[in-house]
Amino acid sequence: MFKILFFACSILAFTTVNAQKATISGTISSYGFPEAYVNIYLKGTQIGAASDENGQYLLKNIPSGDYIIIASNIGFEQFRKSISVSEDEDQIVNIDLKPSTESLDEMVVTGTLKPVSRLESPVPVEVYTPTFFKKNPTPSIFEALQNVNGVRPQINCNVCNTGDIHINGLEGPYTLVLIDGMPIVSGLGTVYGLSGIPNSLIEQIEVVKGPASTLYGSEAVGGLINIITKNNLSAPDFFADSFVTGWGEFNLDIGTKFNVGKKANVLLGANYFKYDNPIDNNGDNFTDLTLQDRISVFQKWNFERKDSRILSLAGRFFYEDRWGGELQWTPEFRGGDEIYGESIYTRRWEVLGKYQLPVEEQMMLSFSYNDHKQNSVYGDVPYLADQRIGFTQLTWDKNIGKHSLLAGTALRYNYYDDNTPATANTNGNEPDEVIIPSVFLQDEIAFNKKHSLLLGGRYDYDNRHGNIFTPRAAYRFKFTENDIIRLNAGTGFRVVNLFTEDHAALTGSREVIIAEELEPEESFNVNLNFLKKIYGDNGTFVSLDASVFYTYFQNVIIPDYDTNPNQIIYDNLNGKSISKGISANIDITMYNGLQFMIGGTLQNVSNTENGVTQRQILTESYSANWSVGYQIRPWNLKIDYTGNLYGPMRLPTLGESDPRRDFSPAWSIQNIQLSYDGIKNFEIYGGVKNLLDWTPNRGNPFIIARANDPFDKEVTFDANGNAVATPNNPNALTFDPSYVYGPNQGIRSFIGLRYTLN
Repeated sequence: MFKILFFACSILAFTTVNAQKATISGTISSYGFPEAYVNIYLKGTQIGAASDENGQYLLKNIPSGDYIIIASNIGFEQFRKSISVSEDEDQIVNIDLKPSTESLDEMVVTGTLKPVSRLESPVPVEVYTPTFFKKNPTPSIFEALQNVNGVRPQINCNVCNTGDIHINGLEGPYTLVLIDGMPIVSGLGTVYGLSGIPNSLIEQIEVVKGPASTLYGSEAVGGLINIITKNNLSAPDFFADSFVTGWGEFNLDIGTKFNVGKKANVLLGANYFKYDNPIDNNGDNFTDLTLQDRISVFQKWNFERKDSRILSLAGRFFYEDRWGGELQWTPEFRGGDEIYGESIYTRRWEVLGKYQLPVEEQMMLSFSYNDHKQNSVYGDVPYLADQRIGFTQLTWDKNIGKHSLLAGTALRYNYYDDNTPATANTNGNEPDEVIIPSVFLQDEIAFNKKHSLLLGGRYDYDNRHGNIFTPRAAYRFKFTENDIIRLNAGTGFRVVNLFTEDHAALTGSREVIIAEELEPEESFNVNLNFLKKIYGDNGTFVSLDASVFYTYFQNVIIPDYDTNPNQIIYDNLNGKSISKGISANIDITMYNGLQFMIGGTLQNVSNTENGVTQRQILTESYSANWSVGYQIRPWNLKIDYTGNLYGPMRLPTLGESDPRRDFSPAWSIQNIQLSYDGIKNFEIYGGVKNLLDWTPNRGNPFIIARANDPFDKEVTFDANGNAVATPNNPNALTFDPSYVYGPNQGIRSFIGLRYTLN
C-alpha cells in the first residue's frame, strides 16, 4: 500500500513540476544605471510587473506561446521585443532603455478615437505624462496646465477664483475636457469641475489644438484635453502624495489597486485639498486666494472577458466648498448685503464606461453621465443650478485593405435649470432640455508608409438649430522616419449657454444684456504641423514640434465690456473673428541627465465688426513655457526649474476714468524644485513657487474696483443707470471683480512627500 501511495505522489509531483509555467526576468537599465519602477508586461495579457529599486523585474506564470514584451517608463522610449516562451522555461531578458524627453512612439487615442502610435497619427496630438507635471506640483489639473505651450488657465474672478482653459487664445468654452475619451467635463463642470482628479491615477494627458467636432461634437471647437487614467498593469499597488505650501495649502493624493475575484480589478483614488488661511497682501480687504475645502473620489473597474474584450466602468464623486470675499465674511453673512462674499457649494458625480460587443467586428459601446448641482451666492445674488449631461456612443472599427474605417453614432442629452432668466419664460421657470443625435464616419487611407489621408464628417441634429454638418480632413507626409508634416482642416459648431460658461454673467454689478437671440457659432480651422526628431551619437535626443494655425469664426459671441461700462452686452458679432499664429516646442534630453523643454507661441486673436478690428480681451499676443531639469544620479537628486511668460492683454476696465491699466504688462511665473528619491519607495521634494513674487496688483492702484463698497450703496447713478462722479467716487466706478488676468498668490515655499509601492 505504501509503495502505491508513494508511486501516486511521485506521479502527481512529476506532473505538477512539468505543468509549471515559464518566467521571464532580468534587469532594466539606461546607460548602465538601473531604472526603478519601469512598467513591463506582455502585450494582450494581464501578465505584468514593475522593476524594483535595483532595476530587476520578474514575470511569472507565463503559458507557452509567442508574445511581445513591452517596457515603458516616463522619459524613455518604449521598449518592444518579440519572444517565444515554452513551458517550464526561465528566460533572462535584460533591457536597455533609451532616454526621451517625451516619448514619440507612445499610443494616443484622442485624434482618431482609436489607439494609434503618435508618430503614425494624422492628427497632431501632444502628450504629457505625470512626470511632466511633477516638475511643478499643483493640487489640480487646472493649475498643472500652466506649463503647457499654447494652453493657459484663465482665472475669471478675483473673488471666487474660478476659471477655464484657453487654447491658442480661444476662450475656455471652446475647449472640451474628456476623461478616458468621454465628454465628462463641460458646461458648469468646465468652470468648477476641473479639479480633484487624482493625479496618482493619471496615465497621460493628450492635447489636440484645433477643431475636433467631427468626432467629439459641438464643444470641441478650439481644441480638447483628454485625461487618460491608468490601467491595472501600469498603476502602482499603492501611491500617496502630499504637500503643503507656505500659504497653508494642503493637498493629499492617494491611489491603490486590488483584485475582486479572478475576473475584476479595481483602481481607487482620492484627492483632498484644503486652504483656510485668509491672506490679503494687496490690502483691499478681500481674500487674495479663495478658501477651498474639496474632496474627490475616483474608482475604475476593469473586467477580464473572453478574447481580451474590453469592459470597464468608472465613477467620480466631487464635493467642494469655496468662498472668497471680505476678510470678515463668515457663513452667517451668506446671501446678505452687509459683508460681501462669494460662496459656492458644488456637488458633482460622474459615471463612464466602455463595453466591447461580443461580435467578430470591432464594435465599442461607450457612455458617460454626470450630474452637477451648484448652490452659490455672489454677494446678495443667488445662483442655483442643476445640470445633467448624458452621452452614449457606438463605434465600429474596420480595416479594409488600405482603408481604416471608423463609423459611429452618438446621442447626447443636456438638461439645465437655474434661477436666472436663462431658464425663464412667460409661463415661469422652464428648464432647458435637449437631445442631440449624431452619426459620423471617417476613413484613414494609408497610400504607403509615407503618405496617409484622413477624411471624415459628422452630422448632428439639434431641434433648436436644425441640421449640423462638420467635415474634417487630415494629411500626413512622413518623408523620413524622423521628419513628419501634418496638415489638418475642419469646421466647428457650438451652441452657447452664457450662464454656465461665463462667470462674468453672474457676478459683480454690471447688468447682463442679451441683445438678440443668440445664433450658434461656426468656425473653420487650418493647422500645419511639422515634427522632427534628432538622435545624437552621444545619446542626446532632440524633438522639434512646430505648428501654424488659423481659425475663422462666424456668429462669434463675445462679452462687450466697452459700450457701457456698467453692462455686459452679449450678441453675435456682426463680422468676423480670427485666431492665427505659430507655436513651437523644442525638447532636448542629454545623456548626462540634463533636460530642456522650451515652447513659445505668437498669436493674434482679433474681432472685426463694422469695419473696425480690435484685439480680443484677455488674450496675450505671445507666451512662452520652459522646463530645465538636471538629474544627479549618484546623489539621487533632481533639480527642476519651470516657468512661463505671457505678453500684454487687453483688460476689462470700467471706462476712460478707470485708473487701472487698460493693458497688462508682460508677466512671468517661475518655480524651482529639488526632489530626492534615495530612500526605497519614497520621494521627498520641495522648492519655491513664483520666485519673482509677481502679482497683478503691481503698477495698479487697485485690482477690485470699489472694494470698499461692494454693494454699491454709496454709488450715485444717473437716469440711464450710469455711475456718476462724486467726492467719495471720483472715477465714477462700480464694484467690479472681473479685472483679472493672473493669480494673486505671491512667492511661497512648498514641501512634499511621495510614497510608491509596486
